[in-house]
Formats: sequence, structure tokens, C-alpha cells
Amino acid sequence: MKKITENRMTWTDYEELISLDFQQIESVLKHAYKLKVQNFGGRLKVYIPNNNFPAISITGSECALNCEHCNKKYLENMKPILTNRDLKQFLINLHKEGGVGALISGGCDPNGAVPLKQFLNTIKEVKQQTNLIINVHTGLINKDTAQKLTETTADIISFDINMDDKIIQDIYHLDKTVEDYKQSLELLQKNNLNIVPHICFGLYYGRIHEELKSIKFIKDSIPNPSLIVIIALIPPKNSEFEIPKPEDISKLIAVTRLVFPQTEISLGCMRPRGSVKKKIEQLALKAGITRIEIPSKTTLQWMKKYDPNVSFEFYSACCAIPEKYEKIARSKEEDIKSYTLFMSGED
Repeated sequence: MKKITENRMTWTDYEELISLDFQQIESVLKHAYKLKVQNFGGRLKVYIPNNNFPAISITGSECALNCEHCNKKYLENMKPILTNRDLKQFLINLHKEGGVGALISGGCDPNGAVPLKQFLNTIKEVKQQTNLIINVHTGLINKDTAQKLTETTADIISFDINMDDKIIQDIYHLDKTVEDYKQSLELLQKNNLNIVPHICFGLYYGRIHEELKSIKFIKDSIPNPSLIVIIALIPPKNSEFEIPKPEDISKLIAVTRLVFPQTEISLGCMRPRGSVKKKIEQLALKAGITRIEIPSKTTLQWMKKYDPNVSFEFYSACCAIPEKYEKIARSKEEDIKSYTLFMSGED
């Protein structure tokens, strides 16, 4: 493999990097972290949404797909809001109570789309009446919904990038291909929506499979995204899914940093829990992320030792918010005090 400092790596080189034993990539991680510091300084942005940025499911606990990795379990942790009246009232109250924003998501229909269309006028009204930051998770999308999404002035479109037909068909249970994901992204781009691409590592039964294709697709389609969110499979209990190896996740994040040296990279909230969580977080930090959502106390303490020059910035929001809204989302002084206590305690 070429020396990474030459900045002329090919996708074949990246494939080789991912296949290397973890012990062989220490220099890669150091270079990735150096790139992060060069382009973003010593800041680490920490996102803790709490009640200031709730996740809403417009389908409640319902989803037509019953994906192998989820089977509706992630919907259980979202606030179910099923009518326009309730959605508007909830978001207006959130604004009045000093909330920052909300994620609007839900289960998918048989075509892999979150059924947003009937709620778009309400989202538009809320954006006109409040300064809430609205993040919409779309799934696959059609032309009409993409056009109407533009009218809402939603701030973020969280779009899952997946260039692996096996995952689409075997894990998602969708009669679709990567071409459908490409077409959805094109529709979002044609309507000038602020797309924040998300990639889930380890989705193919916990093993690295075609994630590099997704990274390449983003590079080809959105050459200079402002932000990429990385998440990792949480294996269902009593299944054949494995826990993704933290070392594999870090290799893929390092590749993402090398490919996108001037793009913010966030480690999102979806990742395995338990003792492996800290290892994933710490290796992700070494690989050059700039943002992290709900990190463990141990990780923040470790980071201060790893890089004594690091400075933490705390935000009461999800990690996908645009940089221009950071002043709105910046944690209040009393919250920062609680986070300082949070960092000094034990997990």
C-alpha cells in the first residue's frame, strides 16, 4: 500500500487498508487524527439531546419491513405522534419550553419510505412559527415527496447510504437495489435539500461487507459534504448477528477521514452498548471524528489524556445539526456544569 502521506491513495489502497490487521494501522490512525486537528483544531463537539431534541416516530411502533437488525425495536425509544394535530401541538410546546429541535422519523412502508407526505404541511407551519431545528429521516423517496420536503424548509435530511444489495434485500427485506438509493439521493439533491449522509457499519450480520462502496458513493455524489454521520450495528439478542469489531469500525472511519479531510465526521447514537461501547468511541476518536453523541464518561476522560489540547463543546441536540445552528443548540451554563460533573464521575 502507498504511504498515506502521499495523498494519492486509490480505492484499491483503501480496500487493502481495511483488510490489514489492526496492529498494522496505528500510523494510519495517527495520520487521520492529524488531519482532523489540521482542519478542525482541537475541538470535540459532544451532543446530548435529552428532552431538548426528541426523536419522534410518525408511525408509532409500526413498520412494514421488520428488518433483521431492528424488527421495530428502535421505534420503541421514539415518541409516538400519529396525527398532524398532535405533531403541531407537541412541536409548538417544545419551542415554548426552550427546546432546540426534533428528529422526525418512523417506520417504513413496503417501499422503504417513511410515510412523511401527510405531515409535510404541518412541518412547514412549525418552521414558519418557530426556530426549531427540524431533522427529517426520509428513507427512500419519490419525486413528489422530495419537492414538498423543500417547501417545509426542514433543516436536515438524514439519508441512509447503502450500496450493498445483500443488505437491502437480506437485512431490510426490500425488493429494491442500490439504484433505488441512488435515485432517492438524486431527487433530494435536485430539490436543494441539506442532505446529511448516514452510514451504518457492520450492518451485514456485524461483519464489514461493502461499506467502502458507500463511502465511495458519497465521494462521487456529494464530493464535499459538510457532515457524515457514522453509526454501527447493535446486534439483536439471540440472533446470528455479531457485534461489529471496534477495530474494523475505526479502520472505516479512518478511511472516511482520509477521503474527506475537510468534512466533519460524527459518531452517532446508534452503536453497541456495554464495555465495547467505550472501545468503539475511543478508537473512533483516534480515527479522526469531530463529533460524538452521548459518549461515556470514561471516553471523555480518556480523550483528555490522549490529547491534552482537546477542548469540549456541548450541544443539546442530535449530532446531525448544521454548524450554522450551533449557537442555538449550545448547551446552557447550567447544563455545562452538569456535564462537568458527568465527566468526573464513573460510568
